[in-house]
Amino acid sequence: MKILSCVITAALTVGIVGVAAQDGDIQANASAQILQWQKQSQQYIEATIKPRSTGCTSRQLSYRREWGSLSKRERREYIQAVQCIRQKPARSSNTTVPGARTRYDDWLATHIINTLQVHFSGLFFQYHRHATWTYEKALQEECGYRGTQPYWDWTTSYKDPWHHPALDGSSTSMGGNGQAVPHGNVSVTVFGFNATFPPGTGGGCIESGPFANTTVNLGPNNLLDYNPRCVIRDISTTFQNYTRPTSVVDLIQGCGDDFACFNEVLGTLYGMHVGGHFTIGGLQNDIFASPGDPMWYLHHSQIDRVWTIWQDLHPEARTYAVSGTGTANNSRLPTSPRHLVTLSRRRSYADVVVRLTVVPPSPNVTLDSMIDFQSIDDSRSLRYLASTIDGPYCYAYK
Repeated sequence: MKILSCVITAALTVGIVGVAAQDGDIQANASAQILQWQKQSQQYIEATIKPRSTGCTSRQLSYRREWGSLSKRERREYIQAVQCIRQKPARSSNTTVPGARTRYDDWLATHIINTLQVHFSGLFFQYHRHATWTYEKALQEECGYRGTQPYWDWTTSYKDPWHHPALDGSSTSMGGNGQAVPHGNVSVTVFGFNATFPPGTGGGCIESGPFANTTVNLGPNNLLDYNPRCVIRDISTTFQNYTRPTSVVDLIQGCGDDFACFNEVLGTLYGMHVGGHFTIGGLQNDIFASPGDPMWYLHHSQIDRVWTIWQDLHPEARTYAVSGTGTANNSRLPTSPRHLVTLSRRRSYADVVVRLTVVPPSPNVTLDSMIDFQSIDDSRSLRYLASTIDGPYCYAYK
């Protein structure tokens, strides 16, 4: 019996290891595919702007890079620029945003004010692309930063986000986890929907690194009064299945040219957008005030990277594609099977996409639809925000 037990145990172990190895191969292949697509995107951009003498030209093109690929000096320069912008005075109207104290608060306030329009809507990608770009521009022009906005590629660290160079708590990171504070399940309420999931590994103020004990002045939720408190992180792997390399590959391959599908699947409660936020947890679980954590910009640069890759794989059909309305959850559940492509491993589609009409109905967006960027920029049309090499932009991803 003892021998039989050992044989069974060994067989089970081999089976588990085999499954893990198989999944590792699948993820490695997916990572290679993403890098190949990124190379195609870069080649398309470089070829498109090569003949240009005005606008976005080859000389002006800049490249955004993954945090882990930056040298320690480059990371420190970015960290210093973020710390600089957090010391400069706010430009937001004191009447509209009485709690704003710093220039950093201007981006947080703009996000809070626009939250109901730019999430689960047809304005999501364009708003976050421009918010990230104007932030990058401010770091450069107001704080002397010479680099570009880095991104956090969560597909490389979905199993152990604590060890990613952006989150490892070292002197060249964006700060580590929150202090370990025993706590129960985490509940998140957004647009009337309640979600509960297991606690992470932190729960307290950022404990280490350059942003230890960093404060946020606005929020929680849509509060615009002065409310200083520490930025909380609660890093978790609960959402790792939504930030894996295959998550990106399934999305891009499964949706094809269908921007409605792309927008819907990436932005669902169990999509990679929310998955990245909830991996960090704490303040990142607050859909209004999440930009109070400086990791927000690395995460949204990654989201923009995924969108850019998708656009550039078929630019004629995708660069100026729009879909959805101008307010959150203002459309019916999509029922086409193609929208289910990345959801096959989950319980049901109804468990994934939350459609709650909690704001007044609004028309479908068009390329002429405008987004009000409050104190960080003028109002801009979706057409103006569509391409990374037109309008105000001139960048690619490496």
